[in-house]
Amino acid sequence: MLKVAKWITIIIVLVYTGICVWVYFDQEKLIFIPERLPQNHQFSFSGNFKELNIRMNDGAKLNALLFKTEHPKGLIFYLHGNGGSLRGWGESAEVYNALGYDVFMPDYRGYGKNQGHIGSQQQLFNDCQVMYADMAKQYPENKIIILGYSVGTGIAAHLASENHCQKLILQAPYYNFTEMKNEHYPILPSFIMRYTFDTNLYLKICKAPVVVFHGDADEVINYNSSLKLKQEFKPGDTLITLKGQGHMGITDNPQYLAALKGILK
Repeated sequence: MLKVAKWITIIIVLVYTGICVWVYFDQEKLIFIPERLPQNHQFSFSGNFKELNIRMNDGAKLNALLFKTEHPKGLIFYLHGNGGSLRGWGESAEVYNALGYDVFMPDYRGYGKNQGHIGSQQQLFNDCQVMYADMAKQYPENKIIILGYSVGTGIAAHLASENHCQKLILQAPYYNFTEMKNEHYPILPSFIMRYTFDTNLYLKICKAPVVVFHGDADEVINYNSSLKLKQEFKPGDTLITLKGQGHMGITDNPQYLAALKGILK
């Protein structure tokens, strides 16, 4: 019996170690779910928009869309969630265009028309910084609002903490990815996390006012994460609870739209 127990223990340890190694090296497959588009794909949206291809520091070009209004009050720099591509996310731009803002929306590496793949957290941060700097040549920073949804919230918070944007808006943010791992996969050790997206730390050094929207019925990212983030708020930062709202469809929520009009006035 002792030999059997020993072999069972060894097998369990080997399987556990194998899972940890796989998660460490293949985290991207667990986090990011891109939709790939052919290079000749023609985007179709109402309103005026143009397609951009912005060169990154390593020479790669990332595809993005810029949705234009006639007399823009400023720019919404929109960082989308972990699934899909600009083909679907671009529909959200109409809401912000209607309130008088241009909208810049990029796809991440490996998404949409973009080649390659996301290789690290820092790569994501660097890519977004290059694109932000490009937009800052066209729009004063005090007219740029960074907006992130879901996975995009940590990236948006980091970007806002490194620049001087007018405002940061977060839809359904997480406290950080390590906490999310602990909630969903507590058996896995924290040191294997290559993507930590420490939103809580970024908010501490973000100079811009922060507005957080979170549904109290969110089934993907627990509403409690925003309650914890609220503890990191500086004076002037705001948490707006969307009653009965789940993870999807925040942009169409009437309470969100009503609050947004005041925020973007």
